[in-house]
Amino acid sequence: MTAFGQLAEDPRSLIMLALAGLLLYLGIFKKYEPLLLVPIGFGVLLANFPGGNMNVVSSEMNPDIKHMSIIEIADGFGIMNMLYYLLIKTGLLPPLIFMGVGAMTDFGPLLRNLKLAFFGAAAQLGIFTVLTAAIVFGFTPQEAGALGIIGGADGPTAIYTAIKLAPHLLGPIAIAAYSYMALVPVIIPLIVKFTITKKELAINMKEQDRLYPNKIKIKNLKLVKILFPICLVLVISMIVPSATPLIGMLLFGNLVKEIGTATNRLFEAASNTIMNTATIFLGLTVGATMTSVTFLNFETLMIILGGFIAFAFSILGGIIAVKIHNLFSKKKINPLIGATGLSAVPMASRVANDIALKEDSSNHLLQYAMSSNISGVIGSAVAAGILISFLG
Repeated sequence: MTAFGQLAEDPRSLIMLALAGLLLYLGIFKKYEPLLLVPIGFGVLLANFPGGNMNVVSSEMNPDIKHMSIIEIADGFGIMNMLYYLLIKTGLLPPLIFMGVGAMTDFGPLLRNLKLAFFGAAAQLGIFTVLTAAIVFGFTPQEAGALGIIGGADGPTAIYTAIKLAPHLLGPIAIAAYSYMALVPVIIPLIVKFTITKKELAINMKEQDRLYPNKIKIKNLKLVKILFPICLVLVISMIVPSATPLIGMLLFGNLVKEIGTATNRLFEAASNTIMNTATIFLGLTVGATMTSVTFLNFETLMIILGGFIAFAFSILGGIIAVKIHNLFSKKKINPLIGATGLSAVPMASRVANDIALKEDSSNHLLQYAMSSNISGVIGSAVAAGILISFLG
């Protein structure tokens, strides 16, 4: 009746249980992305108890599951597989989470500093660098695309892309994406230490604005914030239609926030009820894909390594873009703003702001960094759409 005998037959499950413990420790005690690492870690825990029937069975290993109804999947493979094929395999949960992210995001800093948004685009360098390198190392183009998107530093985008391009790599890609997002306070200072000089760190953005004020002022910011998501979704959906599920839900969530009291109930649902429910099921089901068979292999190690390189190159891409800009412009920009081109909102901006304040207690970069940071969310979703269009 117990699981002891089966654990003895496959001791690799003990390694996965230890990994689950590590993820729970990081989420609970270290407070690293607890809303995601806790459900993912618990999902790994549930999936690796032999006989518990809580691990996700991949359609690659069991092709017949593709032709089964949800009730048949639940009856034959358990409730976790029912949730996975209903909520994850269909690509439902990542867009729902993006809707919640949009509802909690203020595009004001982006609209007030549109010039800085271009550095969010430059920070997508890591995605395409690692994609190319992964193909060289033997990954298929679809697997390489799913691996490269980790550099966008956006968990739902990484999961959505993996579902579309390489569902068999979903577990390790999700773990790598969320783990490196949690380590943003460590990774950004590390890259900054070797790439940005003391003089560059001391660039004060408010002082630069005083010396070189913006020529264009937004007179009715409230109206612009309402029109912006509508206009942007029209533009992106025309250029990259495959990015619409993510971008569309992101901008819809933001729209119901900006309209105000008339849509306050929708805003509350998107940012609280739906967001929290989707996060729970996403974490548990993604964690349940990570069994010893699917996770403990050389390919997983390559994904974890490639994910770190993608992260580092994305930060580096934004920093280099700022340095190039400063060569040709009188108005200088602090390279820390380029380092926040990742989608890890608002953590990346807070980290950059803290670094700047250590150099100069009056150098508050948060609002400027958020412009690049928010554009990184949009940029990573567009990059995902491009990869799905070409490789899907």
